[in-house]
Amino acid sequence: YNFNHERWGFIAQSTEFARVCLDEATRYALRRRTFGKTLVEHPVIRAKIGEMARQIESTHAMLELMTYQMTQMSKEEQMTKLAADSALIKVQATKMFEYCAREAAQIFGGNSYIRGGQGEKVERLYREVRAMAIPGGSEEIMIDLAVRQILKPIKKL
Repeated sequence: YNFNHERWGFIAQSTEFARVCLDEATRYALRRRTFGKTLVEHPVIRAKIGEMARQIESTHAMLELMTYQMTQMSKEEQMTKLAADSALIKVQATKMFEYCAREAAQIFGGNSYIRGGQGEKVERLYREVRAMAIPGGSEEIMIDLAVRQILKPIKKL
């Protein structure tokens, strides 16, 4: 068998961790005040929150589709039909997680660098992003695998 199920786990974890970053950053932006207003009243902060939400929801939709396909296909079908998709979705999920962790750290400012402080979860997740991106195949290897899988049927023509 191949690594589709392992990659599915990394995709699910990355998506959930990104959601934690979004939730923590949003809560903080609603509480923290600068220049007489909350952070969330600043358009730049709303744009960051909106972009994080967009990336999380689109990645989650891909995860849902892959989950459905995995429940409907035999192991043999999954190995041939989902290898490219699982590789590309894993890349999407880990890059999205990295983006959300970075943007959440930006919203928290210096509080995202302090262990045990208000930004404790964001600090820890930002530190652990690479732990999702490398196992199960690094991003570069996943993209190469997907391209090779996509080219297989085309080469037969």
